[in-house]
Amino acid sequence: MPIVKIQVAREGTKPGNDSITAEEKAQLIKGVSELLLNVLNKPFEATFVVIEEVETENCGWGGLPTDEYRKLRELK
Repeated sequence: MPIVKIQVAREGTKPGNDSITAEEKAQLIKGVSELLLNVLNKPFEATFVVIEEVETENCGWGGLPTDEYRKLRELK
C-alpha cells in the first residue's frame, strides 16, 4: 500500500483563505491517487494520502524563514 505525504505551507491560495481548501485537498488526493494508478498500477483503495499544512514560520528556504525570504524576493 503506497502512503503519500504531501506537505504544504499553511497559506491561502485565494484571497480570504488562510489555508488550502477542502476542495483543493480533495483534488490533491485524487491527482496523487491517479498518478500512482497510472505509474505503479496501484488501485485507489490501496493508496493512502496524508496532507499536512505547515505554518510558514516553521519552514523556509534560502537560509531564511519563509516570510523573510519572500520579503527579500519582493525587494528585487
